[in-house]
Amino acid sequence: MLPLALPWAEPELELVRPAQTKLLSMPNKAVYLLVVDGFADWEAAHAIAELRRHGGYRVESVGLTRDSVVSMGGLRVTPSCTVGEIEPNDVAVFILPGGDRWETMPIEFELASALKRLDAQTVPIAAICAATVAIARLGLLRGRQHTSNGLKYLQLHVPEYHEAQNYVEAPAVRDRGLITASGIADIEFARELFEELGVLSANDRAVWVDIFRNARLPDETRA
Repeated sequence: MLPLALPWAEPELELVRPAQTKLLSMPNKAVYLLVVDGFADWEAAHAIAELRRHGGYRVESVGLTRDSVVSMGGLRVTPSCTVGEIEPNDVAVFILPGGDRWETMPIEFELASALKRLDAQTVPIAAICAATVAIARLGLLRGRQHTSNGLKYLQLHVPEYHEAQNYVEAPAVRDRGLITASGIADIEFARELFEELGVLSANDRAVWVDIFRNARLPDETRA
């Protein structure tokens, strides 16, 4: 169990009670996580766990097909739906984890169509690590502040990328429904998702990041 749910953390951090209150009114929409062979399973793990636990969101795993896939860490996942079956009105946010495929493989037509449709309907999209290459190729970064694994990284993998003026040297960036993050910023990626969906208070988000980024509990809660 994570430290935020421990009984002694409740009075100071107030991270348990708000979550329980939210769960009394479950969100109507779901968090959609793209799962493809070789996806970086850890990069969205903190985010989906806390969005489900503290935000009350259900999580849908989305595949290119309904066939099971194997993550980079060897987890076998069976998608609950395909990208072609996505109903935008049901999507709270669409998350693309990283993976080597984004650097070497073209984006499938069905996935590209789904992402463009979601973006056109102002559904938040979140991409981390090499998945930023995919959304760059689709032009979704255009005119928005963003980050990735480095400016040169995007320029190398996406020759048609011309958004250097909007590139931000930061672990994670959120701009008008688009969240991007470096592959070593899974904690900050989660924080931006929490903020986008209004999960946890600003103070609790800051405490959460400090706990998981620095591997330490706040002074007030240490034994």
